[in-house]
Amino acid sequence: MPDTQMLILLIVVALLATLFTVGIVRILDSIRRRDARARADEIMRLAQHNAEAARREIELEAKTAAIQEKEKAENEFRQIRKELHDKERSLDKRQDIFDKQVDDLRKQERLVENTQRKLSDRIAETTSRGEELAKLIEKQRQALYELSGLTQQEASERLLHSLELQLQEEAGAIVMKHERLIQERCDEQARNCLLLAMHRFAAAHTAEATTSTVDIPNDDMKGRIIGREGRNIRTFEKVTGVDIIIDDTPGVVIVSGFDPVRREVARIALNKLITDGRIHPTRIEELVAETNDEVQNYVQKAGEEACQEVDVFGLNPRIVSLLGRLRFRTSFSQNVLRHSIEVAFLSGVIAAEIGLNEKIARRCGLLHDIGKAVDHEVEGGHPKIGADLLKRYGESADVIHAALGHHDDARVENPYTVIVAAADACSAARPGARRETLEHYTKRMEDLESLAMEFSGVEQAYAIQAGREMRVLVDSGKISDTAAAKTCRDIVKALTERMQFPGEIKVTVIRETRTTEIAK
Repeated sequence: MPDTQMLILLIVVALLATLFTVGIVRILDSIRRRDARARADEIMRLAQHNAEAARREIELEAKTAAIQEKEKAENEFRQIRKELHDKERSLDKRQDIFDKQVDDLRKQERLVENTQRKLSDRIAETTSRGEELAKLIEKQRQALYELSGLTQQEASERLLHSLELQLQEEAGAIVMKHERLIQERCDEQARNCLLLAMHRFAAAHTAEATTSTVDIPNDDMKGRIIGREGRNIRTFEKVTGVDIIIDDTPGVVIVSGFDPVRREVARIALNKLITDGRIHPTRIEELVAETNDEVQNYVQKAGEEACQEVDVFGLNPRIVSLLGRLRFRTSFSQNVLRHSIEVAFLSGVIAAEIGLNEKIARRCGLLHDIGKAVDHEVEGGHPKIGADLLKRYGESADVIHAALGHHDDARVENPYTVIVAAADACSAARPGARRETLEHYTKRMEDLESLAMEFSGVEQAYAIQAGREMRVLVDSGKISDTAAAKTCRDIVKALTERMQFPGEIKVTVIRETRTTEIAK
């Protein structure tokens, strides 16, 4: 019995253990399922978050790409609009030229009609006079028959002899008359041709000044320009070769110098210094060097614009650069570049009027004074210098001879030389186009500087104060202080012996040593 109870107890215990185990398993399974569901929810949430982030990133990239494409399209649109605007301006300019040509053609047609009408009147008058002369001769013949009682043959012989003598005298007079008329007609046609050319191109010339004014914001800026003990203004005048005049005139500083290139470099550099506000010797030298490069670029651009204005292309780049330098060159106060452009237009019009090549004539006129760009550097007159330059850079014989002979310095070999000489005279002889005083003044300044540059060791020489002062910069490595004093005396002696000048000239020789190191 006890064994049976034990067995039953064991069975009951086993059943209870089984039921407990099953319950535990079910509880654990429920917990695992809940954990799995939570992990699944977490994974879904992360997946949704990543998907949302990816979507946002894709949208951002798409928007950025759209903005870039829009900017690119806008840039292209602006470029196209600019090109269309340039083409429109070019078409307007060509339309204006065409309208002027049409007006000139109408004037020429009216002139031809008037000439034809005058010729018709003269022909009718001549015919009428011929008929009257025939009637008069017939009357004289009949009168001779009645008075002389001669036979018709004898009367005819006497009459013919008398008429022959009379006609010989009249023929000489008629020949001389027609020669005079032809000469007057040629002179009239030449005057009309020149007047037409000058009327179709009339440009005003403004005399170049020797000073430029620079506006300053206040009078305190004058002290900053002068600097401590004058070091700023001395540095500026030394590196630019001009004279800075600071007086009691409010709001302006005057830049004085005979060389317009130096004066322009100084004016622009001084404006930059005033705008920048940092005025000290190092900054002055940097800005002057930078401005000098800008002016050189402006010279090249001025040459290209001159070629484009007169429709002359295919020039050597060196010739174009020399043309630009003429922008800062004057002859009797007449700007040489504007004078060359005017001569080019006048030459082209004259050549077209007499049936020659207009393009060649314009090219000859534009380049006829090219020697003036370097005549202060090369010995000789500007016609010979210009002809050598044009020959060196491959210009045609017509262009070379026009430059060489436009002042009657050479025997005329082609008509373009005569055309250029006439156009040059027309441009220079217009009232107000030239003034001789400034040309003599500029030549004297150049001679002063050239004389100082002849001495050994001289690096730069600047004539300032209208030629009343000379500043000479010498190489400190070649010339000592004692030698600098001797050089100054030698320059003064040479000026006294070789040049004529009013008043007196103050010569200042500047010798300085500079040491520059760079910390890295």
